[in-house]
Amino acid sequence: MLPVREDTALFVSGLLAAERVRRGTRRGRRALGCFRQAVLLLRWFCDGTRVEQLACDNQVGLSTAYRYLHEGIDVLAAAAPDLHGALLAARAAGHRHVSVDGTLIYTDRSRAAGPTAGVDLWWSGKHHHHGGNIQVIAAPDGWPLWTSEVRPGREHDITCLRAHPELLPVLAAWTDAGHAVLGDLGYEGEDLAITTPIKRRRGVVLTVDQRTVNALHAATRALAERANSLLKTTFKALRRVSLCPWRIGAITAAALVLLHREHDRTT
Repeated sequence: MLPVREDTALFVSGLLAAERVRRGTRRGRRALGCFRQAVLLLRWFCDGTRVEQLACDNQVGLSTAYRYLHEGIDVLAAAAPDLHGALLAARAAGHRHVSVDGTLIYTDRSRAAGPTAGVDLWWSGKHHHHGGNIQVIAAPDGWPLWTSEVRPGREHDITCLRAHPELLPVLAAWTDAGHAVLGDLGYEGEDLAITTPIKRRRGVVLTVDQRTVNALHAATRALAERANSLLKTTFKALRRVSLCPWRIGAITAAALVLLHREHDRTT
């Protein structure tokens, strides 16, 4: 039994059917129908079933199973909200702030050469693991609204944020006297778009007012961590990705669509 509603499986099946129509796929030319392909996809996302097992269970070749899986990921990722739409929905819902936070999606060892000699591109020194960095925009209660494309795990949050050219301008445009984007000290330096705590400098003691501001900031954005947890605990596929690391962005966006559909919520 899949840990999702039948409506979710039918929703995915409908997206796959529309994609086959768009491609002009003729009837009877696929080994699996749309619903069975949707179940294959959901088993991989929710239960973390290996592709070899999915191929065996559906009596298809391994390359066919991978093709069906990647096709389903792309179809779901294409249905994910863009950042501008997500922020407009947040404003319409009455949210006075959103939070931004980065999370590392673990991946199998990838020996891609990075700019630092002897250190893999996808190796995160902070987490001591290979993975891809995903930026997540969350509602005040920690509900994930939007996820970014993937960046190599070696990059810090602010570097990842700046690597997405559309991200900072959209966040800055959303920020005004009544709306803010909250981030931790990892986003220091982008004051026009992100509100961060006051950093304590060496040899300088923060005033009582400054400590109070930091405490309020921490309490307000504390639930932002829930967004990352929701995605990873709901979908086993996000706990360790065995596909190409550059696919992590599409996989996370697809998981976001499934999460929104399963809970009938976007904002």
